[in-house]
Parts: sequence; structure tokens; C-alpha cells
Amino acid sequence: MDDADRQLLRRCRVRLVSELQVAPLWDVLLSRELFTPGMIEDIQQAGSGSRPDQARQLVIDLETRGRQALPLFISCLEDTGQTSLASLLRTSSQAAKRDPKAIRPLDPFPVALGPVVLKPEEQTAAKQYPSKPIPEKLTPVVLGPEELWPAKLKPEVLRPEVPRPEDIGSGGFSDVRTQRGLRENADVAYVLNADPCGYCLIINNVNFSLGLSTRSGSNVDCEKLTQRFRLLHFMVEVKCNLTSKQMVQALLELARRDHGALDCCVVVILSHGCEASHRQFPGAIYGTDGCPVPVERIVNIFNGTSCPSLGGKPKLFFIQACGGEQKDPGFAVASTSSEDRAPGSNPEPDAAPFQDNPGNCDQPDAMSSLPTPSDIFVSYSTFPGFVSWRDPNSGSWYIETLDKVFEQWAHSEDLQSLLLRVANAVSEKGIYKQIPGCFNFLRKKLFFKT
Repeated sequence: MDDADRQLLRRCRVRLVSELQVAPLWDVLLSRELFTPGMIEDIQQAGSGSRPDQARQLVIDLETRGRQALPLFISCLEDTGQTSLASLLRTSSQAAKRDPKAIRPLDPFPVALGPVVLKPEEQTAAKQYPSKPIPEKLTPVVLGPEELWPAKLKPEVLRPEVPRPEDIGSGGFSDVRTQRGLRENADVAYVLNADPCGYCLIINNVNFSLGLSTRSGSNVDCEKLTQRFRLLHFMVEVKCNLTSKQMVQALLELARRDHGALDCCVVVILSHGCEASHRQFPGAIYGTDGCPVPVERIVNIFNGTSCPSLGGKPKLFFIQACGGEQKDPGFAVASTSSEDRAPGSNPEPDAAPFQDNPGNCDQPDAMSSLPTPSDIFVSYSTFPGFVSWRDPNSGSWYIETLDKVFEQWAHSEDLQSLLLRVANAVSEKGIYKQIPGCFNFLRKKLFFKT
């Protein structure tokens, strides 16, 4: 779906939510393959499950579908007798194509602020109060992109002490142009043009056997990331409460799919974790049966040999699990902006004892000739060996922060910059401390499709 279609949906969202009759739509949406059964089930469960909540979620998710999503949706409305809404969207879409400016904001035009000529009485007052600046001595300032400046105010005629737009710091014209240039340069950034961008598999383990505690709050994490990655144009699949073998099977199934027409792949795992012997990536993730699956085994399922259709494409892993049992009390610094634990909260660790020899459970692959990882990014919620904190009500520190940072900055910053923000924010939380980290084998910058 292009930007014009998305803007049209957002402009019509209030009326769509208030008038859309969602119940007759489900079978038609399925028959047109506009949504998968799983996506429709998630939409039906959105919010309180009321019709307005379902309608709102359907319109939001519609923005993440392909280029033909809007025409197909209009056709579905007509098939279910909702002709007034179909006519509204069709007429508005045709008007936008005839006159793109109808929904596109006007290009900024520079405004020149020049010297002000004082009246005689004002000049007298200025002489009496010499400490006040005299307007006629002020240098003209130009607002707007440099390429639109009037000829008489080009840089060569401005006084040296006046800063140009390219001298402005973070958030100025230079930063915007630089980020846009990086995003569009295939030599330095991955190209994420496909829509949908790729698959996102979320494994959410909540209930365990063999003495491992229930991970209260994990469903909050799962819901947040489901919505976040849908907005980032991924096809999200959620699998809950998998044993160690089921986890491996789900990952193998994902790796065996044809990713040829896609640009990226994301795996999110929410579970208990522990330390584990490793060659490449530390840590292991518990299945609900209490058996750990090494992170390096998970990652290597997607290497160039096992998943050739993802060769040269970024493969991202987000691990919310403990890296061990150590609790970090932190250290004193002269000045911090840390936020203490919220009143009434009782964070829990996703930790479980280290098992170097877990008996009959699956062992790490014994192959010593695994290819060097490339285009792999593994983000851990905590430092190896340490616990990862999770609030039973609001979810884990790491996922809550990740979602907020992606919401605010994913449209403008690359993945590494986003996760630096996450690490800094998480490090300021709580009485016991936690800091996320990553293993980065990407060859280029990665900007999400927003």
C-alpha cells in the first residue's frame, strides 16, 4: 500500500470505525486472501473485542498489506452491502490520484527575516539603552531548506557568524538528509522494499513444568510486539507454550519457507533462560518441558546452508530471557537519572539454573564447521550470566522499552541506534540493574520499513 492510500485510510478512520460492519466481512476477507485466519483471529480479539475495537484494528492492519489492499478492501465492502463506505473510499482515492496535493502537505517555502528599520523615536530609545540589541544590525536569518533560498540570500552573501542549516546539530536539516541518504543507499543499508517485509515469529512461553515458574506478564510483551512488528510491515505469527523440540520444529519450519520475495526475517523468543556451553552465541532458552535450546542452535538454523532464501538478508533475533542467575546491584555514580522500582511492583527474573549436561534434553549441534554468521543480529535482554527482570503487570523491562523506542524512533534511526536507546533506558531502571546487549554480524545499517 502506498503513502497516498495510507493517508486516505487515516483521514477516513473515524467514519470507518463508526460505520464499518465487521461481522459480514470475515469470510470475504479470507476468500480474497487479504488477511490470514490468524490475523483475523487477532483482530477479533483486539481490545475488548467490541465492534469499534475490531473495526479500528482492521483499518490499522490494512495499512500493512500489499499494494492492492485498498482496492480489494473496497471490493469487499461492496460485496457485503456497505456501499456508502466503499463509495467514500473509492471517490477519495480517485480524487487523490487526480490531485495528489489534495492529501499531500504543501512543500515548505522559505521565509526570510531581514533587518527592521526603526522609527525616529525608537532610534532615540535605542541610544538611551545601548545594552539592548539594535534590530538594524541583525543579520538576516533564512528558514527553510537551502536549495529554496532566494538568490540574494545565498551563503556567499551571509555574514560568517550566521550558522547555515548544515551546521545545525541533531534534528536539523543535515541530519534528516543524511539519514534519508543512508536509508536509500544500498551500499551502506539493507534494502527493505518488500511489502510485507518478511516473517516475524514470536515464541511466547508462559507455563512450564519441572519447577519453572509461570512467566506472568509475558502475554503483555507478546501483544506489544505483535502490534509493533505488524506496523513495521511484518507478517507476525505467534506460537505459545512450546516444548524444546516444538521450538526447534517451529524454527526449522520457518527457515524452510521460501523467503525469496521477502527482505528480512525476525524471531522473538520470550521464555526462561540460563547459561550454556557455547562456541558462538551465549545462553540457552527453556522450552515448557524444562529443556534448554542453545541460542547458537536457534541462530544457526537460519544460516546460509539451512536457509538459502535468506542469504544476504538480515535475520534479527530478540531474546527476552535470563542469561544466568546473577543479580546486578549496580554501582554508585555521582549523578544518575535512574527510575526506582514503581510502588507496588514486584519484578521477577526469567532465570533458571545452569545446566551443562541436561540429561535426555536436546544437546547443542556437535558440528565444528558451522559457517561464520553473516547478516545476523542477536539482541539479548541482559548481559550473559545475569537475570532479566519482568513485571507481572507491565511485562519485561526490555520488551516494554523496546516497543516504546521503536514507536518513537524507528521511522528515522537504524537498528543499532535504536538498541543503544533501549540499553540506556533499561540500565536506568530498578533497584537491581540490567543492561541489554547484542551480537552484531550485520554488514550494513538496517532501517525498518515504516
